Amino acid sequence: MTDIHEQERSSLPDLPPHTDGNHAKRWLVLAVLGIAQLMVVLDATIVNIALPAAQRSLEFGDADRQWIITAYALAFGSLLLLGGRLGDLFGRRKVFIVGLVGFAVASAVGGAAVNFEMLVAARAGQGVFGALLAPAALSLLSVTFTDPAERAKAFGIFGAIAGAGGALGLLLGGALTEWVDWRWTLFVNLIFAAVALAGAVALLSPQRSEHRPKLDIPGTVTVSISLFSIVFGFSKAESNGWSSSTTIAWLVTGAVFMALFVFLQTRVANPLLPLRVVLDRIRAGSYLAIFISGAGMFAVFLFLTFYMQLILDYSPIVNGVAFMPMVAGIVLSSTISTAVLLPRVGPRILLTSGMIIAAVGMALLAQIEVHSSYLPDILPGLIVMGLGMGTIFAPAMQGATSGVQPEDSGVASATVNTMQQVGGSIGTALLSTVAATASTNYLADRAPSPEAIAQAAVESYTTTFWWAAGIFAAGAVLVALVMRSGLLPAAAKGEPVLVH
Repeated sequence: MTDIHEQERSSLPDLPPHTDGNHAKRWLVLAVLGIAQLMVVLDATIVNIALPAAQRSLEFGDADRQWIITAYALAFGSLLLLGGRLGDLFGRRKVFIVGLVGFAVASAVGGAAVNFEMLVAARAGQGVFGALLAPAALSLLSVTFTDPAERAKAFGIFGAIAGAGGALGLLLGGALTEWVDWRWTLFVNLIFAAVALAGAVALLSPQRSEHRPKLDIPGTVTVSISLFSIVFGFSKAESNGWSSSTTIAWLVTGAVFMALFVFLQTRVANPLLPLRVVLDRIRAGSYLAIFISGAGMFAVFLFLTFYMQLILDYSPIVNGVAFMPMVAGIVLSSTISTAVLLPRVGPRILLTSGMIIAAVGMALLAQIEVHSSYLPDILPGLIVMGLGMGTIFAPAMQGATSGVQPEDSGVASATVNTMQQVGGSIGTALLSTVAATASTNYLADRAPSPEAIAQAAVESYTTTFWWAAGIFAAGAVLVALVMRSGLLPAAAKGEPVLVH
């Protein structure tokens, strides 16, 4: 679920093909970078399956559980642009190693958590160091493979690893939760990090920067405050209500700081996000599609997980396997959409079609009841959702990185990850609020019997699915309005636009 791109190389000396000192071991380098990337992608989904078990163990409430996911996604998404710049400033190998070590330490702290606050802090730490790790890995990949044909193959392998990470996270999370303990969904990162760290120290050569770009400190501070305020405001809406002065204050703060961030990006010499990257209509529509799909997608992973485990009494491992048809749909439709359809019809038709298909899938899932079963009631919606999401993901990521100037290629790709992660954060907070309200409203005039409580839970899930369907339907309209028709700009010779 991560795009593959070529980072800015202005800070590194140009290397002719096959003169890199690591060239003979380039495929081993790819393996090291792939392990690190897999670890980062895994942690976007591996904890989802373990959430009910973690909730019972640490005894935190339903209103708090979305922060286990949001803390990671928000820290990761809001700091990705900064992470890429730090790689240019201090050297990609050094930042990669720091990211690995920090991610491992944060994972160890999370696995040993004794309370909710400790777990959330550890997840936020994972997000911070993941934001260092992901851009550095992509940059190292681009300078390790200098031959265009080999680089395309390497990016393809790397992209396959990243794309499979979400599915593997669901399966691995279920297996570890059921057969060992939910804490191992975090401890397992120590194994990944140890292997990747040993490989990085042995295989990666130190790189000296000839040009160190200045950090946009005001931009970094303002956008971080904005994103945190927005997501925290949505979270407060769940507990305090939408009309609460606290909720309104946080959301207004987020909006003000976002406006200030945009203003600063037009004034500073080295902006964190040059506005020329997002003002192109194809890229703007692609970023919008990624943001919306990130927000709507979490309704499936989060609330369908709760439904299958808490209502249908699925074990964690069965829950993970149940999502595999959706993953198959994503792989199938993303392959066909990018290889066959995108060169012929362009991204606008594909993205709007994918949004509509995803909306239909969510509407199908909204039909579930307390006594529904998997094959007739859940599987069709999952397959349709997978087909829709695959039609959105790959074309949007390619559109988001197409036609950018060479010096903007890194920030354009980092923005893809940022939009996806922040969209997921906001979607989780918003839909958790919707779910809590629906459950409360259902129980308002009913006795809290076990049957009523179960029905209230299902009402909360189906309401979020309807909301997600509406989000995708509105997304189809917005993307169609924002994005212009036509094919993507041709890639520069030797420069891969996207491998996903």
